[in-house]
Amino acid sequence: MKLSLRTYTAYSIGCAVVWAAILAAVNASRVSKDTKRAFSVGFMGWASGWCSATIARFVYPPPRSRQSRDVAS
Repeated sequence: MKLSLRTYTAYSIGCAVVWAAILAAVNASRVSKDTKRAFSVGFMGWASGWCSATIARFVYPPPRSRQSRDVAS
């Protein structure tokens, strides 16, 4: 089984892990409610962009590689 880390799924999982760590650190620290809200709003903005990109990738998938096409001679 070939494991490829250069996929949209790997990117999505990596981003989710990083955002979970950021939000956990912010919530565990002694920062103001305004700072926590700012990070939450930033996360919501990223999440909406990620959802939009995921829908776009589903509706308009990237073109197929020319190398995989069989060319009849």
